[in-house]
Amino acid sequence: MRAVVLGTDNHFRTVECAKPVPGPGEVAVRVSHAGVQWGDVLVRDGHFPIPRPFVPGFEAAGRITAVGDGVDPSRIGEPVIALVGGGGFAEVVLAPTALAIGAEGVDARTAAAAGWVAPTAYDLINTITGVGPGDSVLIHAASGGVGTLAAQFAAAAGARRIVGVVGNADRADYARQFGYHRLLTREEFPGALDGESFDTILDPVGGATRAANLAHLAPHGRLAVYGNIATFEPVAVSTNDLLTNGQSVMTYNSNLLSRTHPARLAASTTSALAQVAAGLIRIDITAEYELADVGTAIENLATGATHGKSIIRIP
Repeated sequence: MRAVVLGTDNHFRTVECAKPVPGPGEVAVRVSHAGVQWGDVLVRDGHFPIPRPFVPGFEAAGRITAVGDGVDPSRIGEPVIALVGGGGFAEVVLAPTALAIGAEGVDARTAAAAGWVAPTAYDLINTITGVGPGDSVLIHAASGGVGTLAAQFAAAAGARRIVGVVGNADRADYARQFGYHRLLTREEFPGALDGESFDTILDPVGGATRAANLAHLAPHGRLAVYGNIATFEPVAVSTNDLLTNGQSVMTYNSNLLSRTHPARLAASTTSALAQVAAGLIRIDITAEYELADVGTAIENLATGATHGKSIIRIP
């Protein structure tokens, strides 16, 4: 089969390799589309200690073609989205049966784009911070895969005000279509807020942005941390100050969740896909690449050349 391999020289190459065989508790998925996500950038840049050569790709959609011991054989032929720890940029990928999640009602292209971003956005809004009617929400990286979905999930949950922060004016123009009431550029944040506070803030950025977010939490507000795009330097938080204001800082790590409580991640994915299938949530696929162009797709994501979601087509 064909697969894309990331070598020790940081180059991506399309190679021919043996088709993987599912072990106990696993399924094999014939991939038709795979999603491109920020984890691919982090792996390429060496932030995860993954031995190379490595077949990247963490989200794939297709049909189950084989099952391992302990897996119901009736799952063969089932359309699924596979949330995996690698191997998605290939014609066949192995996935734990719990994370090969049924995708009936959603085409494979959309399912691949949903990937990890759909359950992440769903959980950040509904499970972690519990956004409800009347809440105000601030979302960083508002034009990205998680940000565009989080705004829609927040609106569906009844949020009265949704503000986004983006890298530049072009990204603000793009993000407006997802229900934001106001959009700020990075340079405008936080000065343009004029002291406005929020019940929920989603922060994948870190550093000075995280400190500023703490200053704009409303009483009983929730700050959800789920990444460190800007810097991995820690930010000090006073639990005494949080207690005084009834505030909370929460974290969300979908990769860890997939290993500790995969059924929870699968349930959130199913809930998110149901809203997509019902037309309540829209996933915007803005770029589609061939398997040979994985490196370009990841570079475009890393440099901000793409909005929304990019996918890889694997015929």
